[in-house]
Amino acid sequence: MGVCLCKDKTSDSGRDESVDASDVSTDGVRVCHKHSLSETVDRLIRETLDIIGKVVDNEPEPPASMMQLYDITERPSGWLQLVKSLIYVVPLEHPMGPNVITLLLDDSPLPTKESVLRIADMIPQFSHAKGSLRRNRNFCVILGCLAEKLAGPSSISILLDNTMNYLLGNLTEGTNPEIMLFSLIALEKFAQTSENKATIKHSLRLLQKNPLLMLEKHVNSKEFVMRQVGFCARWCLDNYFTLETRQYAYETVDLSAVNVMLNTKDVSEYLKISPDGLEARCDACSFESVRCTFQVHTGCWYYEVTIITPGVMQIGWATKESKFLSREGYGIGDDPHSMAFDGCRQLIWYNAQSIPHDFPTWQAGSILGCLLDLDNQEIVFSLDGVESKVFKQVFSSVKEGFFAAASFMSFQQCRFNFGATPFRFPPKKRSEVKNFNDFAQLSPHDKIVLPRHLFMDQLRRLSVKEDSCSLCVDEKATVQIEPCKHRGFCAKCVTQLQYCPMCRGEILDTIHETSSEGA
Repeated sequence: MGVCLCKDKTSDSGRDESVDASDVSTDGVRVCHKHSLSETVDRLIRETLDIIGKVVDNEPEPPASMMQLYDITERPSGWLQLVKSLIYVVPLEHPMGPNVITLLLDDSPLPTKESVLRIADMIPQFSHAKGSLRRNRNFCVILGCLAEKLAGPSSISILLDNTMNYLLGNLTEGTNPEIMLFSLIALEKFAQTSENKATIKHSLRLLQKNPLLMLEKHVNSKEFVMRQVGFCARWCLDNYFTLETRQYAYETVDLSAVNVMLNTKDVSEYLKISPDGLEARCDACSFESVRCTFQVHTGCWYYEVTIITPGVMQIGWATKESKFLSREGYGIGDDPHSMAFDGCRQLIWYNAQSIPHDFPTWQAGSILGCLLDLDNQEIVFSLDGVESKVFKQVFSSVKEGFFAAASFMSFQQCRFNFGATPFRFPPKKRSEVKNFNDFAQLSPHDKIVLPRHLFMDQLRRLSVKEDSCSLCVDEKATVQIEPCKHRGFCAKCVTQLQYCPMCRGEILDTIHETSSEGA
């Protein structure tokens, strides 16, 4: 039977609700009134927001709300309503709000060309001088997500003059930092299509002053959203919108006191690492991970992390055997070789199993302490100086060879202190606690964090041997994957794989070939 879900509009009554919902069915209930689709989608988004921070299974069944939204968005009217509802419903204060927008759009079917053009037509409603902060922030997140999801001609069709003027206008002084941040991320994702990149660079040249140069100065701001703005502006200038008059950031940073960094050669594909190698950020829809450059085998070690964004990150300790399966959502703490602290969902992670902890949710500015006592086989985490209980689970699988490590959901960022500067909350109950920076060494060459396009150019210029591993292009390829029998991988890289990179078939076994068999 038909059920009417209409009710009086709230303060968001200015929305365009004129969509035909008469043929949309959700969970067996036919929605038949003009405003019912809006109310249904709003409710399902709120349900997703409520449950998303409580998902503690790495391979959960999608929440019922997400499954219903997927059914609704199979029709153009449903997809457009999802976009409109995301703009109005997702609150600023929810730490996973932008993640939920990205998740729901990424999980929905590809929109039609007409639907994409309808989104571009909405731009005049969202000039930075109009509307609420929440609506503008959410709309910028949506633009960035669509730019990445669609790419190619569809992405180009969204970046019309009004879109460009809107995003660049959001980078001017006086705009709220949240809107600035997600406008920058949207421009970066549009620039992943080469034609868009050229268009954006041309538009920036036409401006009297390049706003990215001004925003880059906030990279060390004590105001944490502006700090993110500075990080993203610098990343854009180094990787997408380069200027002949500007040096790359890696050429200007002082690394004389830095002996340990996040390892740019041991990182999943889309994680952004700062030029000093101590700050990391993820703006991809995958779960990106990284280890540091220094491995420890004995003794008691400690490092700290400044939390810049309060969302989902898993930060702790990992070995070389830990796998980075970013697309599958596996990171630090999701295998037997690592353990991690999650201050957003208030969990400790080990072997993809979650252990609740009693700490409050972390906030921007919180200091996470990570202590590893290899002699006594103990791990202790602390938040703003308050220590957790002792954890020993990981030592049942591995006894030594740990790295500092972390994994990041979308739009998350933090900064590591391996001892180059004094710790805020050094451990007081243990003697002879060591920091990485006092014992590690890096050559000047190993300290260089190249912009991604320069790194790729460097790789292309290398003389690669025919028998080199197709992944790291360093070690010799000696492994054949079973059952698909694809070759071309070294023994080190193949341990990081769950599926064959060539055919995406599951890896059930590997065969180490002898030199006489060839690779």
